[in-house]
Formats: sequence, C-alpha cells, structure tokens
Amino acid sequence: MSPGDTAGAPLVVVMGVAGSGKTTIGALVAHESGSPFLDADQLHPLANVRKMAAGTPLDDADRWPWLDVVGQRLREAGETGTGMVLACSALKRRYRDRICCQAPGTVFLHLTGGLDVLSSRIEGRSEHFMPVSLLQSQLASLEPLDEDEHGYTLDIDQPIEDIVDEAIDALGEMVGASSPQTSL
Repeated sequence: MSPGDTAGAPLVVVMGVAGSGKTTIGALVAHESGSPFLDADQLHPLANVRKMAAGTPLDDADRWPWLDVVGQRLREAGETGTGMVLACSALKRRYRDRICCQAPGTVFLHLTGGLDVLSSRIEGRSEHFMPVSLLQSQLASLEPLDEDEHGYTLDIDQPIEDIVDEAIDALGEMVGASSPQTSL
C-alpha cells in the first residue's frame, strides 16, 4: 500500500525520543486528519514495560516482536481504509524499516527538540514508565530520518498548535507523493 491508496487516510508514525510529545501531537494529528490514534507504548509486552520502568534500556531482541505488532496494526488500518496515526519512538532506521515491511507507505513525522526541553517534559510527567534516566540512551540511539525515508521533521520548540498545523500541512504534501523526507 502506498500513502495515496487511502485518500485522506494515511498511515503515520509520529516518532521521537521520550518527552518529544509523540502522544500529544499524534492524538491531535489523528483528530485533525480524521484517523484513529494508537500509542505504541500500549502494545509493549509487560516484560518490556517492567524493564524500562526499572531504568534498563530495551535491546533489539525486546523490540522486534513489538515492532512487528506496530507494523501489523498499521497494515490492518491501511487494509480497512481507516488509516492510522501511531505514536512510536522508531529511533533507528532498521526499526522504521521493520515497521514498513509490515505497512509499506507509512509516513514518519519526527519530533525533535533540545535536551533541556525534552528533560523538562519528562520530569513533568506522571504515571509514565519511561524515566528521564533513559533519555540519554535514546538520544545516543537516535538515527534521524534519512533523505530517502518518507517523512518530515518537526521542531517541538514551538506552540503545540503550530506543530500540529505544520504536521497536517506536511502530510497533505507527502500523502500520495513518493518524495523523500523534508524538514524546516
């Protein structure tokens, strides 16, 4: 399935490190685009959640089954024509490629920000299993979108409404196009 196959119902992964606003921005983009929203954190097995809550980074063996489920959920949304906006860290190219194996045509919105902004957001959260101590490992693991990936980079150091508007505009330009990523 390509991004244009669901006319107005794209498959979107809002990606980035902890504290970048994946859930908030993803839910708002889903609302604006009329697509369902899912936070991939809800798809982690309990063992992964416990490991992260203890401050231990996941390894690839932990991630592969989870990423397969993420890709399957996106594929199913594409097959039904509903589209989907899904929040998922997708920090490495090989993780995004794994998702795209299940759901070709997925568009990635990469939320980026400085360490101070990200740290303050994580410290201000409650009832989330990701401690601020894992932010450095995520930043070290992060592989920004490559030019040949279908995606767009958004700076989170701006009002939420502006981020969402920019994301919707970018999706409008990318859906149906096969051009690589763009950023501001």
